[in-house]
Amino acid sequence: MAKVIAPLKPIARPIRKTAEFLPAVIAGGPWTEPTYADSTVGDRVDGEDLTIRRAAVEALGSYNGSVVAVDPTTGRVLTMVNQKIVTGSGFQPCSTVKVSVALAGLSAKVIQPETKFRLPGMRIDLTYALAHSNNYYFATLGQKLGFERFSYYAHLLGYGERAGLNIPGEQSGSFPNAIPRNGGVGMLTSFGEEIQQTPLQLAALMSAIANGGTLYYLQYPTNQQELRNFVPRVKRKLDIANLIPVIEPGMRGAVEFGTARRAADDGDIAGKTGTCTENHAHLGWFGSFNESGKRKLVVVVLLTGGRPSIGPMAAEIAGDVYRRLSDNNYFADATPSHGIPSLISSQICCQR
Repeated sequence: MAKVIAPLKPIARPIRKTAEFLPAVIAGGPWTEPTYADSTVGDRVDGEDLTIRRAAVEALGSYNGSVVAVDPTTGRVLTMVNQKIVTGSGFQPCSTVKVSVALAGLSAKVIQPETKFRLPGMRIDLTYALAHSNNYYFATLGQKLGFERFSYYAHLLGYGERAGLNIPGEQSGSFPNAIPRNGGVGMLTSFGEEIQQTPLQLAALMSAIANGGTLYYLQYPTNQQELRNFVPRVKRKLDIANLIPVIEPGMRGAVEFGTARRAADDGDIAGKTGTCTENHAHLGWFGSFNESGKRKLVVVVLLTGGRPSIGPMAAEIAGDVYRRLSDNNYFADATPSHGIPSLISSQICCQR
């Protein structure tokens, strides 16, 4: 079913949260961020893939949020809609943190693929827990992992550092130095309590899962010269190749029968939703990648605002991006996004 875009509301300026200017409440609810806004104001597009940007802008419609699309085989950022949000200080990751928790638990051998945790009346495994975003499973897994071990793996996976290489204005988000006071490790590993995640960080992680374990520096060409000179840069290799087949069924299940059903398309999409409230604003996340076609693409959507700003809505927007590109035969063309497939630096580079 085609997504119905809500009528464009009058554009509300984002509330500046400073000591001198306290957050106001948006009409219609106790929300400090508008649900609807022009999310393209101030964006630069000179080095972007305009086909993908058009699909992203049209899919996002009037919602207040951002869309990031990345080529997971190179780390090139193909479009950033709402660049102020994308490069900003980050937001609570909500349930998207569960992908990192799953990888940490499997890496540390705290769980095996067949491990099940008991809930009232049922026992659930990792695939079910990812697909349905089960908080009890991941809070329990977090307690078994412990803060120090999860912190170690979370930093390996990119938390607390810039995902990009020389992306103007990009900030690094943050990861707590100690167990969160609100809910402890269980809240950290089920909702991302006290973590600040940027859309670029989630896009980098999704790219590494999509490509088999290479964590690229994300690069965002800002003009045609930079695009012509683009060379992929590897940040580090993640030892997750044997873990990806374990988590992918749950990420596909999220789209096929779980929390991301609204992203469902004719093609295969894997992803993870996230929904929570931070500073009196709803957050809706969806990180994803396609698993069919000759071209691979990572799409990350973040929504902020009132009640409509939830993970399932972010998933629907991402699904609409994939559908629009599929209608234009984007995934049938194997041409690399950077146009120079032989020039790939496989060495760790560019430490700052």
